[in-house]
Amino acid sequence: MNRRGLVPLHICHLDGKAANLAGAMTIRTTKKTVNFTRPFSLEGSDEQFPEGTYVIETDEELLEGISFPVYRRILTLIHLHPERKFPGRQRTMTIDPNALDAALARDRAPLDPPTARVTIEGALRAKGSA
Repeated sequence: MNRRGLVPLHICHLDGKAANLAGAMTIRTTKKTVNFTRPFSLEGSDEQFPEGTYVIETDEELLEGISFPVYRRILTLIHLHPERKFPGRQRTMTIDPNALDAALARDRAPLDPPTARVTIEGALRAKGSA
């Protein structure tokens, strides 16, 4: 307990760092949804995630002593889909917002045209030889 009688709140990040969220700090949380049209991965994770809609939560703290409100991002979470082998288990992962932006950019990028053309031509050849 500190001088104000508040118990410090610690959030443990996946990288082992802790953020002290006690005191006069003002925290705001925003939620948004993002949609992936194909499976994706995030930098810092070896896991491949399925396409679909995901909820993203961002915590920001109000910086004190500035004449206008300024918030600094302190935590970004992605709510993951349950794994097939554990259908009832909810999973949330701390992520780098830049890694999320990069994954969304890759998802929105068109497929490589030469690769797509070779795949279509191969499918047509296989159909014609059957």
